[in-house]
Amino acid sequence: MRIGLVDVDGHNFPNLPLMKLSAWHKQKGDTVMWYKPLLHCFPNKPLDRVYMSKVFSFTPDFPYYINAKEVIKGGSGYCIRLEDGKEVYDTEKDSLLPPEIETVYPDYEIYYYKIPEVKNTAYGFLTRGCPGDCEFCHVGCKEGKKSYKVANLDTFWRGQKNIVLLDPNITACKDWEELFQQLINSKAWVDFSQGLDIRLMTEEKTEMLKQMKIKQVHFAWDRYQDKEYAIPKFKMFANLTGWDYRKMAVYILCNFDTTFGQDLERVYTLRDMGYNPYVMLYNKDSIPRGHRLRHLQRWVNNRVIFRSCKRFEEYKTMQKEEIEWK
Repeated sequence: MRIGLVDVDGHNFPNLPLMKLSAWHKQKGDTVMWYKPLLHCFPNKPLDRVYMSKVFSFTPDFPYYINAKEVIKGGSGYCIRLEDGKEVYDTEKDSLLPPEIETVYPDYEIYYYKIPEVKNTAYGFLTRGCPGDCEFCHVGCKEGKKSYKVANLDTFWRGQKNIVLLDPNITACKDWEELFQQLINSKAWVDFSQGLDIRLMTEEKTEMLKQMKIKQVHFAWDRYQDKEYAIPKFKMFANLTGWDYRKMAVYILCNFDTTFGQDLERVYTLRDMGYNPYVMLYNKDSIPRGHRLRHLQRWVNNRVIFRSCKRFEEYKTMQKEEIEWK
């Protein structure tokens, strides 16, 4: 079979399902290639099958005709729709990879010329699912409201210098200690790309994290109402590690169910505890240009400006564009 692949998002990050599909088909003796309209459209012979994968709902779909006998679309980006400004995940549109493909070692080589760092990096999931059940997150309905182990590290890592974990909530998994030890033993640089749940951090987990090679650890404080649980955990982690904002970042979700005052409070609180906050805007396209939330994001996420300009009010006076305070 002649197999085509389309990474619809096209961002500077490899698509794991496509790498697994490529590996599986190559094992079967199929020919796998990136689908290119100029090379594969009519009058060329149609490909036998083309896989299209999209992670983000805001990414426009592939605009070109697919010249193939069969086209298969998959990924969260095809399952999310907006209803009254809120994202809804349609499980009926979801299409999971079969177990024999899900567990195959990814074909990293397909991204070597597109994303050079892939040559030294392994990407994958050790766990799936999350018990958090946050309204803005789709993991629960997609993967289940429980964190569970799905693989050992050697399923997708074979000595690469860097490891990027896509796990939604590894700290909630009952096998966290076994998996943390695998990461320690790898002696590779570990990136928990989706962040760790600060609410579930303990002294034992913190001590094992300190044994890993980590350039920067990510947490999240998305729910303002978690304040009384999150702040003591943030303080504990900072005290035990001795790390500062250069190594500790925290995602902050705004434009969902918080006031602007609560957004600022989280930013200031995290900075005062030694963390580097990073603002994420929910349904960003609905926020008009010049709105204060967009300015908040620009101020916080630019480390140079954020460290030199201590208060948002000071940053506001620096802007030529009028800020909408609605």
